[in-house]
Amino acid sequence: MRIAIAQINSRVGGFEDNTRKIIDFAAKAASEKVDIVFFPELVVCGYPPMDLLDQDAFVEHNIRSLRILQRELPLGIAVGLGYVNRNRSNSGKFLINVYGIIKDGALLFEQSKTLLPTYDVFDEARNFEPAKAWPHFTFMGEKIGIAICEDVWRETETPGTKYLEDPVGRLLDGGINILAVPSASPYYANKMAQRLALAERISRRGDVPLVYINAVGANDSIIFDGRSFILTPEKHGAVVQAQAFKEDLVVWELSGKRSWKSGTVMEGKGFSQQHAPQEASPQSGVAVSELDTIEDALVMGIREYMHKCGFKRAHIELSGGIDSALVTYLTVRAVGKEQVTAFSLPSMVNAHDTKDAAAVLAENLGCRYETLSIAGAYSALMLELDRIFEGKPCNVAEENLQARICGCLMMAFSNKFDSLLMNTGNKSELAMGCYTLYGNMNGAIAPIGDLFKTEVFALCRRINEKTGSALIPEAILTHDPSAQFHHDQQDQDSLPPYDILDAILKLYLFENRSADEIAAQGYERNLASWIIKTCARAEFKRRQAPPVLKVSPRAFGMGRRLPIARDVYEA
Repeated sequence: MRIAIAQINSRVGGFEDNTRKIIDFAAKAASEKVDIVFFPELVVCGYPPMDLLDQDAFVEHNIRSLRILQRELPLGIAVGLGYVNRNRSNSGKFLINVYGIIKDGALLFEQSKTLLPTYDVFDEARNFEPAKAWPHFTFMGEKIGIAICEDVWRETETPGTKYLEDPVGRLLDGGINILAVPSASPYYANKMAQRLALAERISRRGDVPLVYINAVGANDSIIFDGRSFILTPEKHGAVVQAQAFKEDLVVWELSGKRSWKSGTVMEGKGFSQQHAPQEASPQSGVAVSELDTIEDALVMGIREYMHKCGFKRAHIELSGGIDSALVTYLTVRAVGKEQVTAFSLPSMVNAHDTKDAAAVLAENLGCRYETLSIAGAYSALMLELDRIFEGKPCNVAEENLQARICGCLMMAFSNKFDSLLMNTGNKSELAMGCYTLYGNMNGAIAPIGDLFKTEVFALCRRINEKTGSALIPEAILTHDPSAQFHHDQQDQDSLPPYDILDAILKLYLFENRSADEIAAQGYERNLASWIIKTCARAEFKRRQAPPVLKVSPRAFGMGRRLPIARDVYEA
């Protein structure tokens, strides 16, 4: 039996395009004499549909697309795909997240999803009714079980995954000899190693080959890395793996004698690496190879967000700092230098070395570089405010005014030239509220909003290492981080060193550690308490922040939903 994985990029609500792409990939699989091809979870409507599921027209479009696929898919090949269907039982939610098998125009089999996650970016129990039965699908003498994405994650220690039902166990008890796992599994750093380890454990436990079909692409904050794979019980690592961050079709042949080692790879690139530990970047603690993957993820996230929102051009406030340098590099790589404009917005206090470094970076990247001074606008506004501010010392009001003038200019360019403004804030700044509402917090997307400052430095150094040049000028890498709103201002005037700040933030944000628990790991308790309280007080700012591209287990935004009006405590 020849099995194929069609790893494709679906657009949420893009029914016509999604349907055409499914037909095209199925036709390509059929031309390779494939017997059965598997597509990802909810491939027909795109993932995550969120509250579009409340709209009856959305569900009807989805079901209509399923009927079109029944008529137009190539004959002679079985096609597995995910979609939304109506719950035909007399109780529970109105909808189900379902996976069906179509062959020669007939819908032969359906399996709905059992475990409906509500943690992190997920909220599936809000809309779907879980499965109550776990039959298998018999095809060419093989008993194939379907476990949809979260259904295989039951045994993990991720918060929110302590489920009573065990769909994989039910399928194995039913005598399956192939397990297919259609997924829309979001990327975050080191996620692939977790997937492979989990899949290997299940494959060995059931003595069955496991076919893992993952989505690829990005929708809003969520990035899907693809890297679908097939593995067998006795082999460490995948026997075939699809590419990362690209659509792909991989084909694998299963011997009729059920000797796994006789299966041969017919197509596909990017075989999985062994799970050997890799050297970590000394600043960030992230493995060097994973820094490369994070870069690829962010590039795809930017490209997909712009394309799916209908934008071709982008622009950035290029201050000469490391954050804006990284965002400019990633955006140029995502959409091309011809589509990117970098702006220098000098004020009365900008350091010449940062302005010079910004110009050098723009030249290195080949993007358009423009200068707009904010000094005149600032003087005019302060003249108007003098009577109101009379007798009051300068403080953050004057500093934030400069940032807001920058934001005003950047949004004017956006409106005039239909260009998407990239936000340049990092996760450390988002955590501590070190940005200005309606100023440098402006932007349609925050590409590095899930990277701590230490990770920003590590990724920039890795980029230079890969290119073998100072693509990102050394002056940017070595300059003390600063908002540059008053003379000699530095981030470290109000924040602890970033290596300490980021370490404490990781304990708090990723592990929900209290100040006492953080202190037990060797950090100053008063500092930990201050960081936790400051992070909590900044929640109202984060609620107004642009979407953050998720590359960590817990990103600000969809994956961390906290009330704004609440008591601030030490966790």
